[in-house]
Amino acid sequence: MTSGTALLIAAAPAGKGRLVDATGALSPLAAVAPGILTRSATATVVELADPADPQTVLTRIRAAATEPGPLTLYLAGQLHLDHRQRLIHLALARTTPATLRYTSLPWHWLAAELATRRPGTTTVVVDLAAAPDAWPKLHAEGLGLGHGTRLYGRIVPPSARRRPAEPSYLKALAAVWRSGLNPPLARLHAQTVAQLGADSALFIAPDTASHPAPPPSPSAPGGPTASAQGLADLPSAAGSDPLPAILAAAHAGRHGEAASLAALWEGWALRTHGAASAEAVHWLEVRADLARLAGDPARSCELWAAAADARLARRQPPDDPAVEGAVDRAHHQWQEIGDPRRALELGPALVALRQRVPGRRPGAVEALRHRLKQLDSARSPRTEHPVS
Repeated sequence: MTSGTALLIAAAPAGKGRLVDATGALSPLAAVAPGILTRSATATVVELADPADPQTVLTRIRAAATEPGPLTLYLAGQLHLDHRQRLIHLALARTTPATLRYTSLPWHWLAAELATRRPGTTTVVVDLAAAPDAWPKLHAEGLGLGHGTRLYGRIVPPSARRRPAEPSYLKALAAVWRSGLNPPLARLHAQTVAQLGADSALFIAPDTASHPAPPPSPSAPGGPTASAQGLADLPSAAGSDPLPAILAAAHAGRHGEAASLAALWEGWALRTHGAASAEAVHWLEVRADLARLAGDPARSCELWAAAADARLARRQPPDDPAVEGAVDRAHHQWQEIGDPRRALELGPALVALRQRVPGRRPGAVEALRHRLKQLDSARSPRTEHPVS
């Protein structure tokens, strides 16, 4: 018997920064039978209402993505643009314009987690409001999650009204389901679009265009390409190296596109060669370096550390240059983290990794511990917390 998972996430900043009543979608969806939400015989439903920490959200998504059965993600919230990296982010409860990069969930993180799943097993249904800075980019380029993930939903433009927008799209779906009807999602989406009226909103569905598609981006022959609707099929065998095209996109400032392509190739490597394969580790390291190029040292540190752990799990010795290099890069990126809270979150795991892989530079473990104590003291000057 197939068991599915539904993950319901509703998030928006508190106060004047709230553009949509995101949590208003949860009660109608929670009243729908779990099996309808997941479109499976048995179901698990998980709710996240106004989460504040992007790592918590990412952990929930990652856990759901590991389940082998069908996964449906329902997402209500608002999208903002990081002006430094030109990347779309999903705002969370504590997000403000000044803290966007540290308190929101980058959209390409979601794409990366879902890219590892078997194609055709994942559906994402969104009801989103766009901030004024994000709307032009979304209107021109759309919103994608990559090949293999079905994406349905609506994005509404900034409103002149001071009152937050209603998640009318998700409420309309829930109303149909609660009436006892359960049409195919594509048909239900079309009916909902007709019911709500197109207005100036963007409606998203697989294989449909709600806006002019941008010019195709460069890619390696035979490899995946990015478009407004997502990423094209991967070949059954990677005939030519896609890395130059991915790096070209990153160096051109198209960091979201580069990260999505790398995640897609990593998913192909995982499905083709397995999680412990050299190919999968290679693409994990590519994503780590792309995070560095995008100016996200915390994510880069996390990915380099994961790559080092993967190499150690492959029985590569701690003094292997590839293992040492991954840990050195994780350590260097950790030192570049500007948010003390994130540095403290990642620090203990990095200390444990450094103890296994001390590297060739004397005193690396001690320097890491010393920096952690400084950060901890600065955060809580009257209380000392031991650092492992």
